[in-house]
Amino acid sequence: MIEFHAYDLSTMLPELFLLGATCLILLIDLFLKQSQRDTTHWLTIAALAVTGVLVWNRALPDGASLSAFNDMFVLDGMATILKIFILLVTLAVCVYARAYLRDRKLFIGEFYLLLLFACIGMMVLVSAGNLITVYLGLELLTLSQYALVALNRDSSASSEAGMKYFVLGALASGLLLYGMSMIYGATGTLDLAKIHVVVGDMMHSEHRTLLAFGLVFLITGIAFKFGAAPFHMWIPDVYEGAPTAMVVFVGSAPKLAAFGMAYRLLEGAMGGMHGDWTVMLSALAVLSLAIGNVFAIAQANLKRMLGYSTISHIGFLLLGFVNGTPAGYAAAMFYMISYALMATVAFGVIMLLARAGFEAEEIDDFRGLNQRNPWYAGIMALAMFSLAGVPPLFGFFAKLMVLKAVIDAGQLWLAIVAIVFAIIGLFYYLRVVKVMYFDAPQDDAPLALPADRAFRWSLSLNGLALLALGVAWSPLLEWCNRAFSVAADVAR
Repeated sequence: MIEFHAYDLSTMLPELFLLGATCLILLIDLFLKQSQRDTTHWLTIAALAVTGVLVWNRALPDGASLSAFNDMFVLDGMATILKIFILLVTLAVCVYARAYLRDRKLFIGEFYLLLLFACIGMMVLVSAGNLITVYLGLELLTLSQYALVALNRDSSASSEAGMKYFVLGALASGLLLYGMSMIYGATGTLDLAKIHVVVGDMMHSEHRTLLAFGLVFLITGIAFKFGAAPFHMWIPDVYEGAPTAMVVFVGSAPKLAAFGMAYRLLEGAMGGMHGDWTVMLSALAVLSLAIGNVFAIAQANLKRMLGYSTISHIGFLLLGFVNGTPAGYAAAMFYMISYALMATVAFGVIMLLARAGFEAEEIDDFRGLNQRNPWYAGIMALAMFSLAGVPPLFGFFAKLMVLKAVIDAGQLWLAIVAIVFAIIGLFYYLRVVKVMYFDAPQDDAPLALPADRAFRWSLSLNGLALLALGVAWSPLLEWCNRAFSVAADVAR
């Protein structure tokens, strides 16, 4: 029997507040002139900030969890951490994008509203306790992303990217839904916790084959959403074709939500079949590392290069799942947080250099940047070195924790493969640094920076955070460990 309790609303208060604020901003935006669009901008930032405070205030003690709406919504440590960083990254995207959108006459309310709806979808997704909740959160996120990618209707590249994303995303959603239906048919329930129990009891039953097929479709859908090889074909085209303001969002916050979805479905529901999905994820990880790093070397377009770089980083993320222990999941979440912060810096610098009629998306556009503006050349260098995993930056320790988890799982060969491809990946990251510091600039004039001071300060702080979190990485890792009830020993 379905029952409703008053505390259900309290448990889901951040999501309900953000939904109400989004609807209010939608109504207000209808009555604003174009010259008043800053109102929508600041209201969006305020809504995200207040939601972040609500999430923080509802953080639970280590190991504790709450469920609402008949276990369809789960609040635990993992959900809290992911929501905080999802909101933080989305807020950064709002700040970074304003000058870019204004120059291209894309400074419209739809951008902010789609961001907010996508953010609601991500928050629901990471707290999903039911297959229906997973699908609702996923579709709210992906539909918003399709519209964001194709928002520049005057650009054929943007429209093409949006179409490709929509077609392949719809295919992935269909595969995921088909896998869910098989799992429901085998277990007779949609509740993830109950599925976990039933799967553990059915390992030698006649439904074992049906569960295996459901798991295959499930992992295929997850791999599509992550952008893992060989289901990666949408990433380079979307990253290159979509406006950079949209790419900085697509390439950061949704990856955090995808981690939450993968954890809920694989460990939360199909944990009893860990031996089966470990093999599949190992294969996907190796393919992603190989294709992402090798193909990135051949790219002249920086956004496309970062697209293939994303594929390689997804490979590293999947290595954390191969471990199949709380320590492995904590390392994977730690890695995903680091990647989201690194991606926002890299794409943020591209937006900083871009201006009306000039996108600054080719690697050659960064020639001699150090001579024109040493500070932002340094910020971009921090992003590239961190993405490459060079100590003492944030990305190095994220890679180190994932490799440790893989070795602890007895998969030394996977760790060696990951290290080899990480070394290969150094080449294309260092090429960007070489172009900035050692090539002659195409224009000797000082770099014309956007007038938006908030953008410049936020980008600088974001870049410096990669260094600060690289030096002081242990508190964040310990927080991730506690979310999965790991007795963290960061000194070991």
